[in-house]
Amino acid sequence: MKLGFAIKMVRTHLNMSQQTLSRKTGLSQTSISQIENGVKNPSERTVKRICKVLRIPDAVLYILGVDEDDIPAERKEMFERLFPQIKELAIQIIGNKKSELIKNN
Repeated sequence: MKLGFAIKMVRTHLNMSQQTLSRKTGLSQTSISQIENGVKNPSERTVKRICKVLRIPDAVLYILGVDEDDIPAERKEMFERLFPQIKELAIQIIGNKKSELIKNN
């Protein structure tokens, strides 16, 4: 699971700096950087705080953070069939949130 990668992907997609995410979540910028670089794993509570600031469901981060190595061999075929569409839906949710953020600012 690469939650840090997913957080960075969403944050940059929303044109948000680490500093802004840090300020809005109350987490240090160092912590944000460590999470995004996979040095530190975020707790469930931290994920929820980040998602609240990014205005996305936490499921979006978990979907985008799935790594092929997380999938058991006996489920790889199903994963390969379904995951591209699931990932695309998650990305569309982010895109919709971006336009919402622009309207609200």
